Amino acid sequence: MIIPIRCFSCGKPIAHLWESYVERVNKGEDRKKVMDELGLQRYCCRSVFLGHVDLIDTAAQFKKF
Repeated sequence: MIIPIRCFSCGKPIAHLWESYVERVNKGEDRKKVMDELGLQRYCCRSVFLGHVDLIDTAAQFKKF
């Protein structure tokens, strides 16, 4: 739901890169090029970005009783 602060495997901080990644990909840039420029070299960090599904807006619609 929310991008993790650190990579699950290697522990590299990645959450601060998420917004710029999404913004650039939505503009039409290639995902590989964006991740290379942001410094995501390891496949474990890349998999966190590629596998992430942003569901926070959907979950926020429901009230907790």
